[in-house]
Amino acid sequence: MSVIVTDTGFAPDDWTCGYTEMADAANDVVALDLPSDADIDSALDKLATLRMIRIDFPSFADGRGFTLARLLRLRGYKGRLRARGHVIADQYTMARRAGFDEIEISDDLATRQPASQWQFRAGWTQNDYQSRLRG
Repeated sequence: MSVIVTDTGFAPDDWTCGYTEMADAANDVVALDLPSDADIDSALDKLATLRMIRIDFPSFADGRGFTLARLLRLRGYKGRLRARGHVIADQYTMARRAGFDEIEISDDLATRQPASQWQFRAGWTQNDYQSRLRG
């Protein structure tokens, strides 16, 4: 089982359409599973039809997923973007600023880092130096 983390805390997973691996993706795919080392240029033609992209985080020390999220948003992806795996509460602000809408964590991690630790970082739009620079 897994737990979904949003700005309001923990929530059940409401996605029921499943996921397709990038190598198996056809034109009618609605949700894509991307590894952290994915080349998103090969997925750009599918961005308009995708409703969900889930990016894997194999380790909390592996930040490539943040880069993928940012690149997807910069290239126009408007659908749901989910981080999955080893993302910790301290990284929640960075994940949201990179473009993720939600994070999927294991029940074990949810036990070790309860919702209060994630919600403490839910004010991710506050104290954002880059936003202040942009005006």
